Amino acid sequence: MKKLILVTILPVLLAACAGPPPAPGTPVAEVQQRLGRPTGSYPNGADTMLEYAYGPWGQYTWMARIGPDGRLVSYEQVLTSEKFATVKPGKDDKDSILRTFGRPAQVTHYASVDGDVWLYRYKEQDVWNSMMSVEFNRRGVVQAMVNGPDEERENRRR
Repeated sequence: MKKLILVTILPVLLAACAGPPPAPGTPVAEVQQRLGRPTGSYPNGADTMLEYAYGPWGQYTWMARIGPDGRLVSYEQVLTSEKFATVKPGKDDKDSILRTFGRPAQVTHYASVDGDVWLYRYKEQDVWNSMMSVEFNRRGVVQAMVNGPDEERENRRR
């Protein structure tokens, strides 16, 4: 039981030790020194999005927007219900999803979907272990967003 508590609390303690997030205006070199090497980097117009995805169960992905002047514009946790609600089916495509949410936890195919399905784990309302499925057509355009429980994290009755 003590090990379970330690494993549960350890990430929270480590995050607290990291201190406050970088402030807007921070030079990109300082952002990377503080946060480490990004897990992805995506052009977004004149800006660059630096992805900081955490863990294989990655319910948290932070995106650092770096402006053309090489300074931090914003830093936000993007795997949220509010952010997923900004996706526009029929308009957004794989590139815009990648720039907004970073790499998916998994890419799969369903018989009922004509194209790829990208899966993002997240903590819905900071409570429920959830999975957002982003369904694309063959042209790579978002057709639907489907939310449900993250079955790999669900407690199953035996």
